[in-house]
Amino acid sequence: MTDMAALLDRARQAGVMIATAESCTGGMVSAALTDIAGASSVVERGFVTYTNRAKIEMLGVRPDTLDAHGAVSEEVAAEMAAGALARSGAQLAVSITGIAGPGGSEFKPEGRVCFGLARDGQPVRTETVEFGARGRGAVRQAAQDHALGLLWDALGA
Repeated sequence: MTDMAALLDRARQAGVMIATAESCTGGMVSAALTDIAGASSVVERGFVTYTNRAKIEMLGVRPDTLDAHGAVSEEVAAEMAAGALARSGAQLAVSITGIAGPGGSEFKPEGRVCFGLARDGQPVRTETVEFGARGRGAVRQAAQDHALGLLWDALGA
């Protein structure tokens, strides 16, 4: 797991504010970041967009993207991250959308989580991680930790 204080220091030194756009983690990334005193100098805001409607209204995710790819897709994760960046004063945004479980389908199994990372002046990066059917809490924790790792890596580059 990423050292939160070190991550915040890295962002502070880089002069970068962070925004989050979370679905299946329901704000866990923002909570982890803001557990550290002084986080307000680095954490600009967090969006919890659990429903498709929230993704559309709060982040500007296009309905046709949701219709074509579903909420759990790299395409939606990219639009979530870009929307969080555009709708905040942040220079770096991470997004998470996935199936924490229980359930899923043959095409979108439990434990599949898509991530987006948007940074001013750079193309949005996306990736999908298959965490597997380890249970809702474990998938959510793994997704949170992965998103924090993405932020860590982005701030080190």
